Amino acid sequence: MKNKIFMYLFFFAVLFILFQYMNEKTIFESQEKKIASLTEKFSKAEDSISVLTNRVSELNYFTLLGNQNAMDYLESTGREAAAVEAFISDAIYDQNLVSGGNPLVPFDGMNGAMLVNKIKFLNHKWLLADFSDGTYWGEMLLEYSFNEAHEMELHTLASLLYPAN
Repeated sequence: MKNKIFMYLFFFAVLFILFQYMNEKTIFESQEKKIASLTEKFSKAEDSISVLTNRVSELNYFTLLGNQNAMDYLESTGREAAAVEAFISDAIYDQNLVSGGNPLVPFDGMNGAMLVNKIKFLNHKWLLADFSDGTYWGEMLLEYSFNEAHEMELHTLASLLYPAN
């Protein structure tokens, strides 16, 4: 009788060990698939980040803070590029407060005053500005410089007004 109980316990232990082995093997294979899937997703994400980083680098080439030559020029005149950018941006946006619209915009607004909405610095000399009166909009190329008295000068070089739809 004792032998039969030990034999049943032995078979039960073998079945239990076999069940545990199969269960753990299934869990292990499932985890391996998840790891492989996540590794592939991570690799794709790294590639996407690399592509986007290169794209941002290309887009920043024509910016004041992305152009080392422009920053070197401003530093040689004793100015910081970020400070120049902030100063000129503030000066342009402040001209929006002039009655009749921003005097830098060479067009009269048809549905209100033409105001500068956005500015993008190209380098130490030029910037692009977007303007609108709420219905009509356009863009202009501005030249900025500092004269010998260290005063800022702004000149509109070219502009365009988009046709209304």
